[in-house]
Amino acid sequence: MTLWKHAVPVLCGGALVLLAACGGRGGADAARTTPTGLDAAPMTAQDRKAKSGGSILGLFSNQANPNTTVEVNKYLWQASLEVLNFLPIESVDPFTGVIVTGYGAPPGGGRAYRATVYVQDPALDARSLKVALQSRGGGAVSAETQRAVEDAILTRARQLRVRDSNL
Repeated sequence: MTLWKHAVPVLCGGALVLLAACGGRGGADAARTTPTGLDAAPMTAQDRKAKSGGSILGLFSNQANPNTTVEVNKYLWQASLEVLNFLPIESVDPFTGVIVTGYGAPPGGGRAYRATVYVQDPALDARSLKVALQSRGGGAVSAETQRAVEDAILTRARQLRVRDSNL
């Protein structure tokens, strides 16, 4: 008897929570954004409901697209890591195409540099690669030095692609 006395309010409360989760009418959460990227559009309650399958059970199903690809050229990515291997890596994100390095001196050089590499397109093209160099003492690096690093990365990327095509 006492079990039913405590079980009925618990079951009613659980049913109310499930019913409230299926509502999706908007409200205060409708204007909030989800930081999924730099240019992410606001995600409304209707977007969340559509993404979850429209019910509370949709939140627990695996609806991730298995065919999602990374939009970064693998040859430019690998070439950047190989050419700048003398610099300590601080962070890498292959999904956005950003490589950030710390300060390091090239072999045979006395000046320390740091680099930020941005691979922004899946094409093996010079427009897909952005390299920003900075020196420890003087700040900005000359355009010739920056262009030489970009050319070295592009040359190595082409070599990697030719090597893969010969397999």
